[in-house]
Amino acid sequence: MGKIKLTVNSITLCILLSACTSTDDRTLSETASSTTGNNVVWQSQLEQQKSAQTLALNSNTSLTDVIDIKGLPHLASYIDEALSSNASLQQSLITLRKAQVAIDSAKADRNLNVDTSFSASKSETSNDSTSTNLNTSNPSYSASLNVSWELDLWQKISDGISAASFDAASARASYQSARDSLVANVIRSYIDVLTQQQLLNIELERLLVLENNEAVILKRYSTGLGSLDDLDTARTSSANTRATIAQYENALSSAKRTLAVLLGRQDQSLNELNTQVSFPDVLLPLTTLPKQDLARRPDLQAAFYTLKATEFEVDVAYKALLPSISLSASLSDSASTPSQALFTNPLWSLLGQMTAPLFQGGALRAQIEDAKLTSANAWWQYRETLLTAVQETQNALDSETALSARISHTNVALANAERSVSTLEGQYRQGLADILDLLSVYDTRFNLQAQAVELYAEKLQNRIDLGLALGLGVSQ
Repeated sequence: MGKIKLTVNSITLCILLSACTSTDDRTLSETASSTTGNNVVWQSQLEQQKSAQTLALNSNTSLTDVIDIKGLPHLASYIDEALSSNASLQQSLITLRKAQVAIDSAKADRNLNVDTSFSASKSETSNDSTSTNLNTSNPSYSASLNVSWELDLWQKISDGISAASFDAASARASYQSARDSLVANVIRSYIDVLTQQQLLNIELERLLVLENNEAVILKRYSTGLGSLDDLDTARTSSANTRATIAQYENALSSAKRTLAVLLGRQDQSLNELNTQVSFPDVLLPLTTLPKQDLARRPDLQAAFYTLKATEFEVDVAYKALLPSISLSASLSDSASTPSQALFTNPLWSLLGQMTAPLFQGGALRAQIEDAKLTSANAWWQYRETLLTAVQETQNALDSETALSARISHTNVALANAERSVSTLEGQYRQGLADILDLLSVYDTRFNLQAQAVELYAEKLQNRIDLGLALGLGVSQ
């Protein structure tokens, strides 16, 4: 009767402990799920939205839709190659697989554990007599089979599985983020290669014009219309242009190597790539931006899943204070021969066991505080990721507007410079302008051409940044 009363008291105490240590506080994750950038009012893109050609954002919109890449040779195959061969992405994939394996490891805690063992021993006994000493060998064999199972009464194991599952979800989102970033970097590097090639072409054209000017100066000098000082000035400009050409040639080679590394290639020449192609078209700004939130961003998803995992880890830490209940059964046998020891006449036992921590020097309470602080830190990491996402989106939108204005003004300036070149060339041939004036307008024209190329390339790069900021990615 006393034992029954003790058992009832123990169960009652366990229930009270469960009530004290259970926690269903999901305040942080609930707050995070309700704040995904959906309340941000984006600065409107009124001037660009007046155009009929627009890109509407929907669930099928991908990162490769923000610019027209159809006319870029090899880019689609380069993207596929990078996704399959990029070393950094493969490491992210392994991290994801390790997180998925951790789920199976957590699930194993609620399964049956079966252990078996077989052992052999030999002892010798001595028989003394007046004539001889005889030693007798006594072999002994034993076998056992043990089965144990822990009862998940407080859902501690289930919480551990949930935490591992959210960790895996976070790793999956991080892997998706790595894929998206890789594709973006491949497109950026491709555009950089085209940019360096076009800047090189401009300098080669500048050099050709300057060399033609040298020939004109020599011809005018031979007819008594000029001086050799003009020739020195022209040759100075030509030499400076050749130095710039060497710089752009090196930049072009470096851009190709960067692209090759992203593709996972050891041969970094990219001989098959035709760099003498035009830039792709820049599609106009997204019409649905004022209604768009940032929940599609994989880095924000990863931060949210990490926060969820830490909340379940807090539960696991609390429930470590509770008693654990386990059941075990064993089957054992021993005999003088191996065959007889294999459970011919076994002994079996069944044990139910409850253990509870009493005093561990405050270690369990410290683990609870550590888990709670980790969860709080995960919340602030999520918050930081969200604020960064909002900033990146607004920066990309503002840059889109500024770049459009700069390109428009640069094109006007370039048209004026073309007219100035035509005017000064005629005046120089007639002796109405000196060589310095002519070289000045040439420099202005070619510099504006280079500036227009760089601005257009920057707008393409910014469009990729905008796509990433909004969470546009590539399918898995």
